[in-house]
Amino acid sequence: MARAKITIIGAGNVGATTAHWCAAAELGDIVLLDIPATEDMPKGKALDLMEASPIVGFDANIVGTTDYADTKDSDVVVITAGIPRKPGMSRDDLLSTNAKIMTAVCEQVKKTSPNAIVIVVSNPLDAMVQQARKVTGFPSARVIGQAGVLDTARYRTFLAMELGVSVEDVSALLLGGHGDTMVPVPSCTSVGGIPVTQLIAPARLEEIVQRTRDGGAEIVKLLKTGSAYYAPAAATAQMVEAIVRDKKRLIPCAAYCDKEYGVGGYYVGVPVVLGAAGVERIVEIELTEEEKAGFQNSIDAVKGLVKTMGELLAS
Repeated sequence: MARAKITIIGAGNVGATTAHWCAAAELGDIVLLDIPATEDMPKGKALDLMEASPIVGFDANIVGTTDYADTKDSDVVVITAGIPRKPGMSRDDLLSTNAKIMTAVCEQVKKTSPNAIVIVVSNPLDAMVQQARKVTGFPSARVIGQAGVLDTARYRTFLAMELGVSVEDVSALLLGGHGDTMVPVPSCTSVGGIPVTQLIAPARLEEIVQRTRDGGAEIVKLLKTGSAYYAPAAATAQMVEAIVRDKKRLIPCAAYCDKEYGVGGYYVGVPVVLGAAGVERIVEIELTEEEKAGFQNSIDAVKGLVKTMGELLAS
């Protein structure tokens, strides 16, 4: 059986670390593409990672390139390209520059890998994945945003730290846009099967939720010269695995919702079944009135972001 071909566009910290996680898990052969100031940079990173294979014990062919021809007929394309957040910079500040980068990348992906499933990681996430779908023209099931896996991982980490339990026993769900407007769903959050509301007082739980919302900004502030990459890359690799191994994982992703949740044609974080066909099903859950209001606020924020992006690209 032929290995899956996984292209990662953007060989910075997130892209290179995604390549690392995917290679170590033997998810497929990897093409690491970038258009850097130093043309040989992606080749260097790919060769370095390839040389780790005898030590770690994985079989994967890893190549670095600046030429989209090398990405031809990829099964999965991960897009991490774009400028990162800097201290004091909101996700919205990234909008204009990264939308132009996303447009250029997706025009190439459309030509070289017309049957690929595309995972967008670039920020501001919800707008970037909307633009990726528009430019590629791919079916919405094959264009997905990585946000929910990362956001729930942060949430689960903080809950496990609070309770002094294994992260493996924490199951959680967050909905909505990536960032300030994400919506926790306490009714879908449990620890070893026990509802989290029985273990953590409401006020403290809200503090943990707020830390999750600020998760990316907290790391930007601590690093001072960059943004998070280990967890975003691990989250992306989990999505790649669900696709190439057809695992049917029920995980939150930024998926295109039309009638679902009454969204009306935008990408927003929802629980999906992720498998070989991409988003195979969007799972609609019952929300409380408070959760519905929070989710609608998040949808409105995404709509505003997409509208602003359209205006910036048109100007």
